[in-house]
Amino acid sequence: MHVAEVDLRPEPQRGDATHPPVLLVFNQVGKRPALSQMKKVAALTREHWQGQAADGFHLYKGKMPIVATTLELLREHGPAGPAFWRFGREDRQNLWDAIGNPRRDAALARRAEEARRRLAQEAAEREAQRPACADCGSKFTDDRWKASIAVDWGRGDSHPHLCDDCKARALEAERQAKQAERERQEQERQEEAAAQASKAGGWLGRWRS
Repeated sequence: MHVAEVDLRPEPQRGDATHPPVLLVFNQVGKRPALSQMKKVAALTREHWQGQAADGFHLYKGKMPIVATTLELLREHGPAGPAFWRFGREDRQNLWDAIGNPRRDAALARRAEEARRRLAQEAAEREAQRPACADCGSKFTDDRWKASIAVDWGRGDSHPHLCDDCKARALEAERQAKQAERERQEQERQEEAAAQASKAGGWLGRWRS
C-alpha cells in the first residue's frame, strides 16, 4: 500500500474547512482483497473523516478527507476518471469531486438561485406598485415615491400624485397665480382709492361753489 498526501483542498466554504486530503493507493498483494483493506482502514479512521449531516449534504469542518483507490482502477479510468472512493461515500468519483463536496456545492447553488428568484419576484411586485405621475405618466423615482408618502408633522406631500418635475411646474404655476391674484387685488384697491378720491373731489368742488 502506498500513501501520499496531496494538498488539493478546495477553498473552504460556509464552515466546511477541512485538513489536507489524504490519498491512499492500494495494490493487491497476497490473498487479502484490496477492497476489504480499504473498508478496514475506513472503519479504523472513521473519527478523522466522518462528516456531520446537514440539509441534504455533509459538512467536514476540521475533518480529514481520506480518498482511496487501487492501481487497477487507476489503470482502468486514469486519474481524471471515477477511480476514487472517499471514505463515507457510496460511489466512486473523480479525484476533484472525491476531495470536494459536490452535494454541498449543488445545494448552495440551488439556495442561491432560489434566493435570486425570490428577490427578483419581490422586486417585480414592488415595481408593479410603483406610482406613475398623474400628469406626464412617468414612473416615480425611489426618492420621489418615498417623499410622496412621507408625513412631516402632520402635513403630507402637497402634490403626491406628481413626479418631481411636474410638481415643480405645478408649484411655480401656483406661485405665479398667487402673484397675479395679489397684483389684481392691489390694482383693484388702487382703482377703488382713485375712484373714492375722484368722488371726494367732486363733492368738495360742489361745496365750495
